Amino acid sequence: MDSAPHHRTVPVDLTTSYLGLSLRSPIVASASPLTGEVDTAIRIARAGVGALVLPSLFEEEITAEELETTAALEAGSESNPEASGFFPDVEMRTLAERYLANLGRIRRAVDVPVIASLNATSVGAWCRYAALMAEAGADAVELNVYRVAADPRLDGATIEVATLELVAAVCRAAPVPVAVKLSPFYSGLSSFAARVVRAGAAGLVLFNRFYQPDLDLETMEVRPRLELSTPAELRLPLRWIAILRPQLPGGVSLAATSGVSSGEDVAKALAVGADVVMTTSELLRSGPERVAAITAELRGWLAGHGHASVAGLRGRVSKATAGSGEAFERANYRAVLRSWTGGPA
Repeated sequence: MDSAPHHRTVPVDLTTSYLGLSLRSPIVASASPLTGEVDTAIRIARAGVGALVLPSLFEEEITAEELETTAALEAGSESNPEASGFFPDVEMRTLAERYLANLGRIRRAVDVPVIASLNATSVGAWCRYAALMAEAGADAVELNVYRVAADPRLDGATIEVATLELVAAVCRAAPVPVAVKLSPFYSGLSSFAARVVRAGAAGLVLFNRFYQPDLDLETMEVRPRLELSTPAELRLPLRWIAILRPQLPGGVSLAATSGVSSGEDVAKALAVGADVVMTTSELLRSGPERVAAITAELRGWLAGHGHASVAGLRGRVSKATAGSGEAFERANYRAVLRSWTGGPA
């Protein structure tokens, strides 16, 4: 009889909850060109992702298209008076209509929740698109608040009030849960995050990654430049999720994003209290199938460290469980400065 010990692989439960949705994995593919195409969305879903966030529908693009259409119709009517009462019966699909149609196609093609994304700066009639997104099949809406406070006449308090009004308007319009993607540049982020939740947000996504323009010295033109994130960028959301997790109501979802490239990165975000962890740059670098490898890395890390589930790891290292919380506040700054052991180059 064989007396050698038998090593049994203990299954690891990766399921989690986000915005009231049951997900098979905490790894979420955030907005990118990959999630906006049916073929690549299918590949990401098959690789094991928990949910997909579609690319954003931008307020400015909706408004610009409406103005262009109105101007074109008015110009055509004035140039030919006989045409003023006649318009051909031709289907004219707007940007928003195309977005909603694509949302519906992706939702029917994948077996995971699909989250639509709305990028906005002001309260307006276009908020109705939050409801239309749900009607088209979105399981939730991510409100991407991207605002550069460049007007010296607007102080921080005014901008915050406007943002809260926007959040409240979208949450009222959407019959599905709304997550708000914030930037880290608020003077009192903890207070503002709590106010966003009170305005109706079911969750927060930390953080919005602003892409900085570059300058072409030869032409003196401002050029857009996209640089993919690095693991070092994960430290900022880690810090703030750890601080916010014990401060916010238990039912509020938290998503970490920026710099997630491995299973260990996912484990770090879960440990500080994230419900899901979003990745974009790593999938753009390595392709949709990279999700399967990240999932395997996470599963291996959890099993190797005695965690039978994502729930068992979540929040193990947060402000509430890290002594006085200073590891994430000013003591962290002092410790980092004193940690340098190298010499001059």
